[in-house]
Amino acid sequence: MSTAYFSFHGRLNDFLPESQRKGRIVVQFQGRQSIKHLAESLGVPHPEIGRVQVNSREATLGDITQDGDQVEIHPVENGCSVEPRFLLDCHLGRLTAHLRMLGFDCLYENNFEDSNMAGILEHDERILLTRDRRLLMRKAVRHGYCLRSLDPLEQLAEVIQRFELIAKIQPFHRCLRCNQPLEPVDKEAILDRLEPLTRQYFDQFHICPACGQIYWKGSHYEQMQSLVEKIKKT
Repeated sequence: MSTAYFSFHGRLNDFLPESQRKGRIVVQFQGRQSIKHLAESLGVPHPEIGRVQVNSREATLGDITQDGDQVEIHPVENGCSVEPRFLLDCHLGRLTAHLRMLGFDCLYENNFEDSNMAGILEHDERILLTRDRRLLMRKAVRHGYCLRSLDPLEQLAEVIQRFELIAKIQPFHRCLRCNQPLEPVDKEAILDRLEPLTRQYFDQFHICPACGQIYWKGSHYEQMQSLVEKIKKT
């Protein structure tokens, strides 16, 4: 039996029991075990991990742990090393709508299975958003974040802060239903689809080329615009 000593820093402590937070954790193991495997055995998903040090030297998650190693693990730094395109699990429908409202490419289905999502990530470099840390631990996941809050607006603030998205916000450019970029459309072309008051008071419209949903700057637009401004100030 070998023994290593793990210390987790910053927000990685969110994944640990209260008794293990901000202290040194004694980990006993047998055979050849990577730092990644032992860290995840303690509940910390690898996409949340950034800098790794072993015995005060720089290391990687793939390094094999040795008896007596002192392992320091830091959270990944805020920011986005890849294009901010997201894959969201089936419990995050409202967060999906908020992110699409801000212009972000979000792949979502309310019947996604874990295996389906892992398969998507094998071929499409997206950032996985989920509250399921076991899903984050799958080998196919290269980029991801485990949401801490249950509230969709708080989740939105988390994602924007974690991936530093403020400068990348392009509100009202994407369909909230199906994720496609919107296109401007002449009012005359959709006149028969508009309610009488909408015809009377609005002249500028956008349409989703995939599902045909029509958008205009009604009261919902003002509410969403207020939310965007609030987010930008956080």
